[in-house]
Amino acid sequence: MPAKPKKAFPLRLEPALYEALERAAASEFRSVNAEVEVLLREALARRGVKVAPPEKRKRGRPPKSETKKGET
Repeated sequence: MPAKPKKAFPLRLEPALYEALERAAASEFRSVNAEVEVLLREALARRGVKVAPPEKRKRGRPPKSETKKGET
């Protein structure tokens, strides 16, 4: 079953805050978006708000049986 699409919404940040997020994300080898998600989950956990863990996405190439005919 495919994962549910993520909710997209605009977020306005001060440039200095965004730059700090970029540095933090780079140090963890994450995108800024992934870093924001991690920080939000940590902040909610500190407040005692339970959030279901994210669905694990399959990594790598799909097995040959899942590829379409004619694809290589």
